[in-house]
Amino acid sequence: MPDAAGGTQPTPEPPATTSGEAAFFDVDNTLMRGASLFHVGRKMYQRKAFTLRFAAGLAWKQLRFIMRGETMTDVNSVRDAALAFAIGIAHEDILALGEEVYDEMIASKIWPGARALAEHHLSSDRQVWLVTGTPVEVAAVISSRLGLTGALGTVGEVAEGLYTGKLVGDFLHGPAKAAAVLALAQRENLDLARCWGYSDSFNDIPLLSVVGHPVAINPDSKLRRHARANNWPVYDFRSGRRAATLGLRAATVAGSIYGLWRGFSRFRGR
Repeated sequence: MPDAAGGTQPTPEPPATTSGEAAFFDVDNTLMRGASLFHVGRKMYQRKAFTLRFAAGLAWKQLRFIMRGETMTDVNSVRDAALAFAIGIAHEDILALGEEVYDEMIASKIWPGARALAEHHLSSDRQVWLVTGTPVEVAAVISSRLGLTGALGTVGEVAEGLYTGKLVGDFLHGPAKAAAVLALAQRENLDLARCWGYSDSFNDIPLLSVVGHPVAINPDSKLRRHARANNWPVYDFRSGRRAATLGLRAATVAGSIYGLWRGFSRFRGR
């Protein structure tokens, strides 16, 4: 198999067993282009759940996120806004909305290379989990539609079938993702030293640091520097190119080749 230097690389023999192994994928800008919560907001606007001004604010944050990656200011702003407009919305409506959002807006934005990575892990009998700040109801739909093992997402409090505008536990971001994966590993008897982690954001360094095989996908500038300094593989599907090849494993090789073939070369739409 060709490598970035133009040479060849033997295909590694598959491990004798993959029991206790898993791959953890961030969603926004890692598995898909842009922020999944933006599309939830867009669908809510179509249902006249909030004003055009609020929708325009979400659209502006989505554009900045695609172009430069996430910032904690934007993350916290979107979180707070989402919690505020969720007050009084029926839980069953969000479950149904998640299906619509995936079909109409998210499915076409899944990075082919990232999906190939996930499918390679599944074909190797590894668990594949989404770990995202996106509402767990939406994350679960994405996971189900892609045939993944499951999803860890932010959980909104529900009372008498309606969202209260409060969270159950932490917003699943930064160190909270690492904590959630550690808890899952204990529950599922996973050996994190033999697991993979994928993310685009420097804020997910805690998550990437708890697994034995961290990989940066479409990284922001801080994560790219950190990955290179620590000899982590780096893929950039935004331009359909492979950004680095150091320390590659069989799973990441397969996904990278697919990403080179099918990766997006430019952003579509606004």
